[in-house]
Amino acid sequence: MRYLPLTPADRANMLDVIGAGGIDELFKDVPQAARLKSPVDLPNHAGELEVERRLSAMAAKNVAAGSVPFFIGAGAYRHHVPATVDHLIQRSEFLTAYTPYQPEISQGTTQALFEFQTQVALMTGMEVANASMYDGSTACSEAVLMAFRITKRKKAILSGGLHPHYRAVVETMERFDADADNELVVCPPVIGGAEDLIGKIDDTTACVVVQNPGFFGDIQDLSALGRAAHEKGALLIVVVPEAVSLGLLKSPGAMGADIVVGEGQSIGNALSFGGPYLGLFATRQKYVRQMPGRLSGETVDANGKRGYVLTLSTREQHIRREKATSNICTNSGLCCLAFTIHMALLGEEGFTRLAKLNHESAVKTAEALEGIPGVDVLTPSFFNEFTVRLANPAGEVVEALAGKGVLGGVPASRLMPDNDSVADLLIVASTETNTDADRAAFAAALREVLQ
Repeated sequence: MRYLPLTPADRANMLDVIGAGGIDELFKDVPQAARLKSPVDLPNHAGELEVERRLSAMAAKNVAAGSVPFFIGAGAYRHHVPATVDHLIQRSEFLTAYTPYQPEISQGTTQALFEFQTQVALMTGMEVANASMYDGSTACSEAVLMAFRITKRKKAILSGGLHPHYRAVVETMERFDADADNELVVCPPVIGGAEDLIGKIDDTTACVVVQNPGFFGDIQDLSALGRAAHEKGALLIVVVPEAVSLGLLKSPGAMGADIVVGEGQSIGNALSFGGPYLGLFATRQKYVRQMPGRLSGETVDANGKRGYVLTLSTREQHIRREKATSNICTNSGLCCLAFTIHMALLGEEGFTRLAKLNHESAVKTAEALEGIPGVDVLTPSFFNEFTVRLANPAGEVVEALAGKGVLGGVPASRLMPDNDSVADLLIVASTETNTDADRAAFAAALREVLQ
């Protein structure tokens, strides 16, 4: 039985109040191609056993990441997650906990958030971090809006090496921002070469957004870019899609970043078909009141004992909504707890060792592929991900590899469908989970496909 709490008259009245002529107007921003024209091809009703069988059969069509040689990355990475992580986050006091609006009875959750913030601040080389966000892309868009507020300027420069999904979210958030005069300068992608962002910075620039490692896997020292931005009064926003890289690369803070955002999925969280994930957000102390999300702080109680509270909740949705700096409504609490547990298990030395294993794995994979006719490794300097140019369209090659039991990377054209120049580019990721046998299988299958 359907639950319909509103009568047709109720709905008509609501539509009239907001000035909409019908329900379909509420979905005008959803492309027509993405809308269902008819119900999905499933029975209208079935028994529990029948539903279980049907869904199990559908799920069996998927190829699990751990069942075949797996080299897919481009923003979501397969890493080993210790069993301890899942064991601890399944505890009822963590699994069911929501936002700690009453910190006096949520000390465990609030302390876990505080520890998470400390870890993120140390990893990124920044002074303060918030209690997490939805994912890396929303954190990136919030960073751009934050830069607009801080600098009182209108223009943001987006590097061509920024993940296309991150760029798309920034464009969407900017489009619906209250200030319609903002300007986004989206630079074209540069593969295997230097990108001139410094020459694009002027006195109207609010921020420069650059990803490290970049979308095509390249790593770079951003110190000169940071100095150039600061000379013009602009902020440097650094996006880190692969959190494990922070165990080996120079921290964004040490390179002059003003805001660091990223995706924390790599630590403590599985691929999970794309979510839920974990947005990281860190900045300098002087910008803390413009930071979105919320901040857990350490204090003492009436008896002088250590305690934890929500120090800042800058969106203030539950207090003064009109004063909010952000529309982000919650943090990825369980995901950041998994992150915190995994980082605590690794420790500083373990985290560095994990990063080294990732880099070594990627180097071995690049070496295994570059000797194959029709394969050209384009990324001169990388962490655990690099881009190759193939003799054939990358999309076709990936499909053929899958038929041979190898998930061999992400065609750049999948994420840049309107850019013909990337049709032959394949983005390959290799983490500590990849073995020499995986690399040999990948190389052999790719050699066959390209013959």
